[in-house]
Amino acid sequence: MSGSVNKVILIGNLGRDPEVRRTANGDPVVTFSLATTESWRDKATGERRDRTEWHNVVIFNENLGKIAEQYCKKGAKIYIEGQLQTREFTDKEGAQRKTTEVVLQRFRGELTLLDSRGRGGEEGSYGGESFGRSSPMQRGPSGGQGGGFGGGASGGGRSSDALDDDIPF
Repeated sequence: MSGSVNKVILIGNLGRDPEVRRTANGDPVVTFSLATTESWRDKATGERRDRTEWHNVVIFNENLGKIAEQYCKKGAKIYIEGQLQTREFTDKEGAQRKTTEVVLQRFRGELTLLDSRGRGGEEGSYGGESFGRSSPMQRGPSGGQGGGFGGGASGGGRSSDALDDDIPF
């Protein structure tokens, strides 16, 4: 195999509210921490054990950043798809450091809100520029999910519930 894959899929809870910063040219960069917890029962003692792993998440996608900023709060459960990236930086004391982050790029990545708190019981999925995934622009007033980009064969972005029944197949 000549290629390689760098894809991270996580479901977890936000450890802090998303923080929004801006690059020199004004593009938003949203950061937060995400906790994933593995639980099991210890066979020797029978007691329940947990191990929590913390992940630093960085969103460079403006639309996903807006969703994270508006709807994601500390403790919220979310699903994300991104890539691992390691970068080097100099800390306040002048020491060279490395950090590995889950990055949602400008045209890649996905963010799905899994909690229904404060959303009227509705779950939301927001993807990058990918087909067949929901985005804020595709949601109608009812909160339902519209068609793919460009409306596809359903015509005008109508939801699959509103399709006519006289299709011969």
